[in-house]
Amino acid sequence: MSERPEKVNLKALTQEGVADFFARCKLPPYRVRQLNHWMYEKRVTDIDGITEFSKSLRQDLGALAYIGNLDIVQSRTSLDGTTKYLLQLEDGQHIEAVLIPDAERLTLCISSQVGCRMGCRFCLTATVGFKRNLLAYEIADQVTTVQRHIASSRALPESGSGITNVVLMGMGEPLDNFDEVVGALWRLTNDLGLSKRHITLSTCGIVPRMLKLYRDAPEVNLAVSLNATTNQIRSAIMPVNNRYAMQELLRTCRLIPLTHRQRITFEYVLLGGVNDSEDDALRLYTLLKGIPAKVNLIPFNEYGDATCGEGYVSL
Repeated sequence: MSERPEKVNLKALTQEGVADFFARCKLPPYRVRQLNHWMYEKRVTDIDGITEFSKSLRQDLGALAYIGNLDIVQSRTSLDGTTKYLLQLEDGQHIEAVLIPDAERLTLCISSQVGCRMGCRFCLTATVGFKRNLLAYEIADQVTTVQRHIASSRALPESGSGITNVVLMGMGEPLDNFDEVVGALWRLTNDLGLSKRHITLSTCGIVPRMLKLYRDAPEVNLAVSLNATTNQIRSAIMPVNNRYAMQELLRTCRLIPLTHRQRITFEYVLLGGVNDSEDDALRLYTLLKGIPAKVNLIPFNEYGDATCGEGYVSL
């Protein structure tokens, strides 16, 4: 992929940044609105595709800037219609996004980091280690990239999004990349027009940033990766629990300013002989009592040498 260090990536700029750049180029403010329309609604991949701009304007602007894009390296669709995308960033790093269809929704699961440093024992991404944080536009552009793909492959209307819901449950821990994720959430709601009620952010429980998320970002839905009912087990499979114990995590969940219809989703990966006993079920009920919640039980997806069973976690 060619590098363009001398040019400005228009998608990497904030709205204020684009306005400032266009002002320095002596372009009127309405050109910013036109650019946003073509980048986020028309989903053009280069400045030359903005036919609303004159040819001379496209040439002049193209000499100074470009529209960054993620490349789809590979896509694989399973029998149930779920499609996994391998996406390449401009620096050659790779991330994944997964498109999940059902009767009423078309949900895209997106990544927030290249790799992850949380080290959860049941997570394949943890074996990759941490490479880098994604920038706000790289997070949001996963949606634009997949929208473009499904519009062409399924003949959806060009102006229709296709995607109805977005979940930040892919590679990485979103709250470990707080500022860029907040920026991406504003892009998803303001630029791409997604409803905040149709966006869910999943965290393993970086407690200090959970309430801050609700102060700085759109009020999206929250999912908490819990996966245990005792600190001993949770610390064994999720190192983050050594920093922010389960009681502190759940106390913070009780402080989240939910609307009367909102619920916190607690994700619980079932590990045979580790966290799936009747006692675990009873403790889970007690722990979550009083929190507007729903529990998502997730079968463990075995990979490599990682198998589900009593020997999976050393206690």
